[in-house]
Amino acid sequence: MSGSPDRSGPRPGDDVPPDPPRIPEQRFPAEHGEGGLPDGAVRDGAQPDAAQPGAAQPGAAQSDSPQPDSPQPDSVRPEAAGPDEALSPAVPPAVPSSAPSSVPPAASSAALPHSVLKSLLGAWALAACSPQESVSVEEHLGVCGVCAEEALRLREAVGLLHPAEPLDLDPALRMRLLGRALERRPPRIPLPRWAQPYDAEAARLDALLQDIRPAEWHVPVELRWYEEELRTTTSSTTVAGVLTRLLSADNLVARALGLPEAGTDQADEDQDSGAGPGGGKQPSGRAIRRVWREQSHEVVRTVAFAGGGSGRLPVPYGRPVFAGREALPLCDAMVERAFACWVHAVDIADAVEYPYEPPAPRHLHAMIDLAARQLPAAVDARRRAGRGGPARPVGVGSPGRSLRLEVEGAGGGQWLIPLDSPHATGSAAHEVAHLALDGVEFCRLAAGRVAPREAVAGEHGDRDAVHEVLCAASRLAAGG
Repeated sequence: MSGSPDRSGPRPGDDVPPDPPRIPEQRFPAEHGEGGLPDGAVRDGAQPDAAQPGAAQPGAAQSDSPQPDSPQPDSVRPEAAGPDEALSPAVPPAVPSSAPSSVPPAASSAALPHSVLKSLLGAWALAACSPQESVSVEEHLGVCGVCAEEALRLREAVGLLHPAEPLDLDPALRMRLLGRALERRPPRIPLPRWAQPYDAEAARLDALLQDIRPAEWHVPVELRWYEEELRTTTSSTTVAGVLTRLLSADNLVARALGLPEAGTDQADEDQDSGAGPGGGKQPSGRAIRRVWREQSHEVVRTVAFAGGGSGRLPVPYGRPVFAGREALPLCDAMVERAFACWVHAVDIADAVEYPYEPPAPRHLHAMIDLAARQLPAAVDARRRAGRGGPARPVGVGSPGRSLRLEVEGAGGGQWLIPLDSPHATGSAAHEVAHLALDGVEFCRLAAGRVAPREAVAGEHGDRDAVHEVLCAASRLAAGG
């Protein structure tokens, strides 16, 4: 207040008489001079931080003549500090404004308020902060659990904005490139349409086998076929063994085309050969792959030169295949081999934990169509084995009871399946049931990889008819 005396002691900037000397406004390091602090300066409250131990106090007034050394006043000794100084926190010496700061303002989280640091979390998660801001945020995350949890959630959200892309090429890329190339320049020797699924699936399987490491050729693979409701057939083999099965079955097509059969005895042994059942060396997986690859190329090349008319050539299988038939025309046999390539490629991919996509839609449709056309014979074979219901007499080519099979998804369609005789014709007027499945699920059922009772299907109408068709579909490729 005006007129009242100032009892707080001398302060920086006040006009005071030169005697007694005043404390200067700025403090300087010890090398700028030595001086004692007058008695009572700290106790009067002029500069509480002057009691810091080890800090040289500039003299209020330095005389030209040297002064004798004297012991440090009790006011600046920590052990002799008064009760007032012990209760007040120590204040560090002031740094002159012209001196550079040792820590940048943004280099420590203490320099920024909590609200500012929290607002920087989004930019930090996106790696959009400056280096000083990143240091401040990361120091703050080490002491603030709430912000650390928020930063973790933001980092996870950023990961969803940039999904990891697979290193593998799109499976349909090859078909698109070939399609565009053939549109511009048709092949001089075209491949029949019914042989294109096998060409594509063999190429996809070969690409999968190319990435397999030597040790993975001996990874165990358990092949399983479901028949009826409870019967299950299993076969234990390896990745190389699955390819050997494909090679043996492809020999049937090669023989029908007049080509020499290929066997594992043509595969050379190399460093990753496995031991056979008798302890002897067997051809390596890579060697078997070379033999299978050369044979598949030769089959495709021969079919291309033979033309579409060769599709009627019979291919004897020597065992029941596809609804108990022991022979198929070449056009159906090539689709069946494409179907086997895909199914066994999935078996291999599952064993080595590798993703594998379904075939192209038009190739998948060809496989579904082949299986649907074989269903009437499979239903009849099941009935003759005593597992189906009684059949009603129907003349050859006459309409009879029918089930509408609807296969959904890419490559799907609808088929009317005659139930009383494989020689009857499907008729919408005599439809007694409706069965709907996904395209891939139907193929897994036809390959015996899923049990009829476990197939994901929608049904309507005669449940016995639906059950017969589901069980017959699971027998189409039994053991294949």
